Amino acid sequence: MATESTSIENYLIDMDGVLMHESQPVPGADAFLHAVTDAGLGYLVLTNNSIFTARDLQVRLRDAGLAIPTERIWTSALATAQFLHSQRPGGTAHAVGEAGLTTALHDIGYVLTDRSPEYVVLGETRTYSFEAITRAIRLVRDGARFIATNPDPTGPSTEGLLPATGAVAALITKATGVVPYFVGKPNPLMMRSALNTLQAHSETTVMIGDRMDTDVVSGLEAGMETVLVLSGITSAADIDRFPYRPTLVLESIARLPVGVRPGQVTIPTQPLAGVTE
Repeated sequence: MATESTSIENYLIDMDGVLMHESQPVPGADAFLHAVTDAGLGYLVLTNNSIFTARDLQVRLRDAGLAIPTERIWTSALATAQFLHSQRPGGTAHAVGEAGLTTALHDIGYVLTDRSPEYVVLGETRTYSFEAITRAIRLVRDGARFIATNPDPTGPSTEGLLPATGAVAALITKATGVVPYFVGKPNPLMMRSALNTLQAHSETTVMIGDRMDTDVVSGLEAGMETVLVLSGITSAADIDRFPYRPTLVLESIARLPVGVRPGQVTIPTQPLAGVTE
């Protein structure tokens, strides 16, 4: 765990619920990112969403007024591809997902096939089909190793919650008896891969997220101080249901002073400089 004398050098920032609500930015998120950059600190935006490539997300964030370079975006699809490359370089996989996942797998030299693949890799998609799920079930029953990008049971949309990777993975597990290996948050593997990408150390890095069950626990298990923002999934009433606590709880990322250890923050009663709510 970090010590009080160690300064903050980097931030790992969840995307949905912290920086964005679908296509809308969280008020003050842009000011926080500018303050981090102006202070000469590093950051990486994390997301369990495997639908989009980092380039796709960069454009979506830019259109919402958040200027974030592609190299500062890390997805569960990228972490999954990195994991598979470390396990079986140049392997084969059957992917259930969209461009974020298939592009990441192609980029590490994987061949995508439904003929005796070494892995079935389940990712996020807004168009899960009975045919695709049935094919994945049959391949897993035939011996393919089962990997999933993230365990989130639901995801956000403008119409409300949608079933996500974790829910579909549970269906495949029920049909096959095979539990997948989830790579994304809260797996510490996702956090270590992000820290390595950022060339950061957990003692000088803060995790900022909106979910106790993924963001806070993964940051805690990776040895980081954690900030829970109440602008997303977890509400203040939910916190005491968990056997662990974040270092700091704030209304939104706009309330977090840059460069200050979360354990030393005096919660401001007014928005930070440059932030309008």
